[in-house]
Amino acid sequence: MGQIELKQVTKSFGEVQVIPPLDLTIHDGEFTVFVGPSGCGKSTLLRLIAGLEDITTGHIEIDGVDATNLVPAKRGLAMVFQSYALYPHMTVRKNIAFPLKMAGIDEKTQKEKIDAAAKALNLTDYLDRRPGQLSGGQRQRVAIGRAIVREPSAFLFDEPLSNLDAALRVGMRLEISELHKKLATTMIYVTHDQVEAMTMADKIVVLQAGVIEQVGSPLELYHHPRNTFVAGFIGSPKMNLMTGPEAAKHDSATIGIRPEHITVSKTEGLWKGRVGVAEHLGSDTFIHVHDTGLMDMMTVRITGDIAVNHGDTIYLSPDMDRLHRFNAKGDRIA
Repeated sequence: MGQIELKQVTKSFGEVQVIPPLDLTIHDGEFTVFVGPSGCGKSTLLRLIAGLEDITTGHIEIDGVDATNLVPAKRGLAMVFQSYALYPHMTVRKNIAFPLKMAGIDEKTQKEKIDAAAKALNLTDYLDRRPGQLSGGQRQRVAIGRAIVREPSAFLFDEPLSNLDAALRVGMRLEISELHKKLATTMIYVTHDQVEAMTMADKIVVLQAGVIEQVGSPLELYHHPRNTFVAGFIGSPKMNLMTGPEAAKHDSATIGIRPEHITVSKTEGLWKGRVGVAEHLGSDTFIHVHDTGLMDMMTVRITGDIAVNHGDTIYLSPDMDRLHRFNAKGDRIA
């Protein structure tokens, strides 16, 4: 079991309220990602669930039990931090065994749990090494292994990949996703990287200034953003958002179009612009277009390559069926 419910939870530091009243349900077995810009409250919210911070008002229930005033050790949760927090003088085996030893688990059971965790995390060949002999990705797997042996109701990940280089981040992202499938345990994962959120989550919670802007599956948020904040945050490159006369033509304060929903021509199109930087990625090309009169810079994503040079005039045509409309408050118009 691993259902977590937050009911009218708030958090204040002195006179400053960083989490306004908030309701959220995380279902058993769900991979939920908290995402948002730095300072949006996502790590604070995770720490409230873990019991590492006291809530100011409201209630937290874990599997139907009021955990609001329970100490972290009594909540049945396991947290994996950004820093690996491994004991450098201990082997991998002893690092993973540490919480079991502290809980008074017998050595035979310890070995069974350690071997099972090591197998799941591809650490079997590294059990007798020390952390200093491991890569960053391997050290993070050891930290996850130490959490697995506790058999928690839910795993809490606080930006666990931010210390890794780009290649290791991709590899660990896949490994954590695979681990979730194997264990079928609730996982809550905090990141500022919306690509991680989109590729890993069953459910994404988008936060801004402690407020939940939208909750939904990755594709729900991508195709039906509730407001301009979510529209501009989810997606890479982000959605083009335009105000002014062009938006007014569609009875909107703001219109949005994703970069991949715009076609490019050298001869005709709805909008005219000038080519700035073109980023050639092989399978895709991102063209940054200036002087459209619609926004400072529009981004267009095309498949493959296109023969354009810096300064060329091009014409852009949006897929009108993929246009997003928002009112003066920034809320989506159905």
